[in-house]
This record gives sequence, structure tokens and C-alpha cells, in this order.
Amino acid sequence: MKTSTPTLYGIPNCNTVKTARTWLTEQGLAYVFHDFKKQGVPADLLPGWIATVGWEQLVNRKGTTWRKLDEATRLAVVDAPSATALMLAQPSVIKRPVVAWPDGQVSVGFDAANFAAHRVT
Repeated sequence: MKTSTPTLYGIPNCNTVKTARTWLTEQGLAYVFHDFKKQGVPADLLPGWIATVGWEQLVNRKGTTWRKLDEATRLAVVDAPSATALMLAQPSVIKRPVVAWPDGQVSVGFDAANFAAHRVT
């Protein structure tokens, strides 16, 4: 879904999300924030994110939520459908932030150069 401003998806207490939000604000860029904790994961957008960046990039295997999952749950994440089920059930396992840019592209994580490349003035 294309909009005139980027939508940043994540949780407000995540340090990477805080860094991304600060960067956008310091650049004077308007954005919409979608809080996974309050608003949930947009199930209608998740397939598009997976198609764009891959479920392997969306599932944060280095994060606390992933490490706290039992081994059977972790081993069961082997493809897009199993990753989707986990991300919907455990939104904190999604690498953050996910950003839907006005040009229709999606990025995961914060990288200032990548964000600058998507800058819309």
C-alpha cells in the first residue's frame, strides 16, 4: 500500500525503533508509527513483507523473544507459513523496525544510509 509518508512498524521501547524514530524526526520527515504491542501485526501486510524481504530477514533469531522460545517452536520455523504463524503469535520476534516506504518498498532494521535513500522531500 503506497502512502505519502513512511509507516514505521515496531514497539516503542525497542532501542533500534527509538533510533529510527529519532533519525526520521531529526531529518524533519513525517512518518506514521504502528505499535505492534497496541495495534498488533498487520496480518494483511505480512505476506507482502515476506515477499519483499523474505521471512528469514523478518524473524529476528538474535533477539530475546526468539531465544526464549522452546527448541521445538524454533525448529518448527522452516518456511513462510510457519514464520507467519510465529510472527502473528509473537510480534516481538519480528526484527524491528519494519518500514513501509512511500515508494512501495519495505526495509527491516535501521540503517541511516538506507533510510536516506528512501527520503521523500
